[in-house]
Parts: sequence; structure tokens; C-alpha cells
Amino acid sequence: MDPGAGSLQQISTSLEALSKQVTPGVVQIFSMRYNPAGDRDHSNTDLLSPGLSLGSGIIIASDGWIVTNAHVVQGGRRIRVRLNQGVASSTQQIGRLHNGLFDARLVVADSDTDLAVLKIEASGLPALELADSGDLKQGQLVLAFGSPLGLDNSVSLGVVSSVARQLDPDAPTIYVQTDAAINPGNSGGPLVDTSGHVVGINTLILSQSGGNEGIGLAIPSNVVSSVYHDVRNEGHVHHHQIGVYARTITPSLAQALGLDREDGVIIEDVNQNGPAANLGLLPGDIVLSVNSKPVSNIRQFALSLYSFAVGESANLQIQRGKQILSFQIPVAEKQDLEGRLIGLVAKEQSKVPQLGILALTVDDKFRSMLPPLRNRLGVIVAGRESDGAYLGERPVPGDVIYSVNGTPVESVESLRSALEDLKNADVIALQVERLGTLRYLILELDK
Repeated sequence: MDPGAGSLQQISTSLEALSKQVTPGVVQIFSMRYNPAGDRDHSNTDLLSPGLSLGSGIIIASDGWIVTNAHVVQGGRRIRVRLNQGVASSTQQIGRLHNGLFDARLVVADSDTDLAVLKIEASGLPALELADSGDLKQGQLVLAFGSPLGLDNSVSLGVVSSVARQLDPDAPTIYVQTDAAINPGNSGGPLVDTSGHVVGINTLILSQSGGNEGIGLAIPSNVVSSVYHDVRNEGHVHHHQIGVYARTITPSLAQALGLDREDGVIIEDVNQNGPAANLGLLPGDIVLSVNSKPVSNIRQFALSLYSFAVGESANLQIQRGKQILSFQIPVAEKQDLEGRLIGLVAKEQSKVPQLGILALTVDDKFRSMLPPLRNRLGVIVAGRESDGAYLGERPVPGDVIYSVNGTPVESVESLRSALEDLKNADVIALQVERLGTLRYLILELDK
């Protein structure tokens, strides 16, 4: 027998075994959702239209915890998960509907990381193990699993093209780049190493045709691990910040500003209510290092802050003109209210068709996410689905509705009921709190 043929057979056998090992931990995800329609940049609210999103996901814990991309499920009003056929047929699960389908609860959809965590009522599931993406090497063999173009239980082979690809030099997001074939429907599926451990979550492709052209991008497994543990342990994702807006210094920027260096991070603005402003950082300051680790670009700066817990202090070495200064700056929690609210809209009960909005009842969970409110009870607007039945100044995401024509509302159900009682009224007045201020929104029936 040709020794070369024997080696190829060994490789083939190993890949077969690897696929058999990983496939049971990969799921299909179906999301009935509201898709953004219209010009997102033109309005401070998004019109939403019905649609179906199809993607993939991984079982990250045997008791029914699943990770996928946020863009697969965000805004979904009904989310279902289909287990691999072999897993579905070999287990009797309480929450199963049929054909291996489960209703899934969206726990968190985090737009900053494009990761979402789901929960299904099941146990004894085959969970996949996360690798340390910091150990990845360029040229390393990887396999991408998922449901490209709806073709479930698919796998493709490739290599790691880059261990830390930045699409925008001024954005902190990094990806694992691979030439393993990734197509629409692969989103949320695992990118695994030759041990079957997850090194990334397949997220997007760079393509001129819309299909695979050998440039696939995956969210690193270390980010996946951090998001999952935040959600499971604390119910939300921590995003750390010190209250500055910064960008990578480029040769062109250095030349224009007369800087004496062509790398590093320059602070463009300082949030006047943030930790950095309180301690004296200024626009134009250059960040040289964080805790003695050099910072040469915005990615390194963001990742260095990510390692701190909220409340811990980071030591920043700053260049200001010819001076070198040190600052001990406490790391704070970044607030992304609108993204977190729309990520929690996953049920038909959120719809208020009369106003064309998606809303959530204010409870203890939401109060912890919001600045102090005037009233304890109310309804918070998470997004828009249509124009609704009225003309006038409509509520926007983040508004808290307290009353309709003087009638207090304490839940989404009571808001719908109050509007139903007033369905023949020509004019309604909503009392809302917006950015800490009470105001009336006057709406007239669209006849």
C-alpha cells in the first residue's frame, strides 16, 4: 500500500471521528422575528417587519444552555431550537415539541459582542467544550459546523487565516479569520480545532457575491466564555469602560496633529460624567500602556480593560505633550440600555399594536438596568414594529409610559387594555418619562 495513501486515510478517519464528536453539540435555530425596515440612520427608532431568521448554535452546558449570534435571534418573538437528529431520537426531553424542536427562552442578546444566550428545558445534552482562543496559531486546522443556507448538519475544513482580525482599526471587535467555507446559516455555529474544542462562533463572511469566498470570521471562544459566564452567573453581560472615546493613531493622524509617535491610542473625547473625566484625563491625551502593558492600537486598549472587574482600577500611563503621567482609573459598567431592551423582546406579549411598539413591564430586573425613575410601575418602550393607529409624537425606545389619558398603566397588558377602552377617542395623551423628564405625548387617531 502506498504510504501516502495510508496517511491520507488516517487524516480522513480522524476527521470523520472529529465530526461525529462535535455534531451532537450543534443545533439549528429558527427565529420568528421583526426585521429592521427602512433607513436606520434616518430615525432614532427602527420600524420592524415580520420575518424568519435561520442560524446555528452550540450547546454550551448539558442542562439546556445554548450560545449563538445575537443577530440570529435579536428581536425574535418566537425562538425554537432543533437538536441534532441523533440526540433528539436518543433522549426523552420534557420541553420537546416534535422532530427534535424545543421552544427556547432568550436570556440575553448582546449587540456589542453579537452573542446571544438561550435556554431550553432539557438535560443530559452533549455540550461542547470551549478552548482558549489565545492559543490559536495561524495555519492551524479548523472545522466550521452549522446549517449553511438551511442545510443542517454541515461541516467544512480550513485553516486559521488570522488569529486576531480587525475589520475597523478604530473598533475594538476582533475575529478569528478562517478560509473554512462559511455561508448564511452558519452564523452561531462552532469553529473547532482538531481536538473538537470550540475556538470561535462563526459570525460573518466578507464577500462580494454573498456566498463563501474564503474569508470567514468567528468570535473568539474567550469572548464567548466571558459572555456565557456573565449571563449565567449575573443575568447580563459586563461591558467595561472608563468614560473615554479613543482611536488608533495612524501615520496620517500623527502628521496632521504633529505627534511625535505613529502608534498608540489617542483620546478623542472624555465623558464628563465618567471616571476618566473625574480624574483629569483630557482629549488629546495619548494612552501608552495599561498596567505596564504597552498599548499600540484600540484593540489592545479595549482588551486590556476587558480583563478588569467593575470597580477595579486600571493604571494608565498617559502622554500629554512632553509630560508622562499616571492615572489610577476605576473601571465602570458600560450602559447600553436600548440594545439590552430590544434583546429581551422575544414574546408576542411585548406587542402593543395600537401604538406600534414593543414594550416591557417595568419590574425589579429592569429597574436595575435603568437610571432612577419617577414611578415604581410603568411600561418601558423597547422598539417599534409599525406606525400604529395614531399620528403625532410617538414614544421612542427608552421611554417609560406611566398613564394613558390619566389612567395609570402598570404592565403591558394594562397598557393594551387602556388603549382598547379608548379605541374610539380621537386624541390620547401618554404621560412618559424620557431621560429623567416627565412629558405628555399627544397622539391623534389616524382616520
